[in-house]
Amino acid sequence: MKTFLKTIMLVSALAAGLGTMATLPARALVEIDVNKGNVEPLPIAITDFLSGDAIGAEISSIVAADLKRSGLFAPIDKGAFIEKISNPDAAPRFEDWKVINAQALVTGRVSQEADGRLRAEFRLWDTFAGQQLTGEQFFSSKANSRRVAHIIADAIYERLTGEKGYFDTRVVFIDESGAKNQRRKRLAIMDQDGANVRYLSDGRTIAMTPRFSPTRQEITYMSYESGEPKVYLLQIETGQRELVGNFPGMTFAPRFSPDGQKVIMSLLREDGNSNVFAMDLRSRSTTRLTNSNAIDTSPSYSPDGTKVVFTSDRGGQPQIYVMGADGSGQTRISFGGGSYSTPVWSPRGDLIAFTKQSGGQFQIGVMRTDGSGERILSSGFQQEGPTWAPNGRVLMFFRDAPGAGGPKLHSIDLTGRNEQAIPTANFASDPAWSPLLE
Repeated sequence: MKTFLKTIMLVSALAAGLGTMATLPARALVEIDVNKGNVEPLPIAITDFLSGDAIGAEISSIVAADLKRSGLFAPIDKGAFIEKISNPDAAPRFEDWKVINAQALVTGRVSQEADGRLRAEFRLWDTFAGQQLTGEQFFSSKANSRRVAHIIADAIYERLTGEKGYFDTRVVFIDESGAKNQRRKRLAIMDQDGANVRYLSDGRTIAMTPRFSPTRQEITYMSYESGEPKVYLLQIETGQRELVGNFPGMTFAPRFSPDGQKVIMSLLREDGNSNVFAMDLRSRSTTRLTNSNAIDTSPSYSPDGTKVVFTSDRGGQPQIYVMGADGSGQTRISFGGGSYSTPVWSPRGDLIAFTKQSGGQFQIGVMRTDGSGERILSSGFQQEGPTWAPNGRVLMFFRDAPGAGGPKLHSIDLTGRNEQAIPTANFASDPAWSPLLE
């Protein structure tokens, strides 16, 4: 976002004479190994950031909520704190934090610059080694204070896990309101934690399957205007909308290529078959990638752009196939019982997420890119549409309940043990996670 200025200072710049990372002794704190199947959450103390108003406590609360929701951290109740931090530039009394088993400690300050900008700084401490691990400061408008909190949470997550965080991201989705047989479906966008909801369409026409560009704050989606399926590009910040094309019959789930220069989708043709097509967004030329007497749908590129995963019922029921980005080498990779749909490649390139229908249940699962190692993460009455966080460690999907209710959003990590409901004011479906914001 152009209005947001991020300035990262080296640890030595915030160390106040405590030394730099290069001279610190070996750490006592054991980093979280996110590759383990069962990770015990790390006890972490997050103090209210010092400030002249409530904004410091608000920022630290958002940081704590982000880290807790990841399932990798267990923020300690503030009522257990012994030391009251009065100077975040000074080393804390580490013994007071070790007593309550706070293996990591976060302190900080929020102030206002002379030009009106917000200045937020934090320090992450290893309490058992008695040393600072990292320290950063950020400048922003007050309106962006939530983003500052998410960026701080990302920095802590990365320092303690060795992997990029995913908190400074947004999710585009379909907001659904009204009776079940007369739903008003609007494009909406929110922070990954459900805050800052903003509507991108007015609901006068049905919008479906929004998908983020991997290279910019832009989405592609389907809309039934004039009763015909149309594919649009929408610039999130400006609201500028561009028609990609009119497609007779039916269009399914357009997605961007990794470089953002193409969209890939399935089109229903006059022969009654649905096949996969790629469109160059500059020339608007369309290339047919599959040519089967079946329903080929839900294509998704690998992160390096060399392969495409898709669903086809050419074998009798919907299964997952992989092919080259030019349509070559189409190979089935799923062989489990039931039917598969909505495959999507992990941004890490190592896994494919999918929806599976088996035994009267809808399941969200993952498999390796050759089809091996299939694991079911979540089962429910009706759930589908997985989308990956940009670090490839968490999925979001939507689940519908029986009866007069409606779909709601949920997230789950790759262990399958940390499922979280995402709060939304109305019913919500078809989530798509953004890349990390810039």
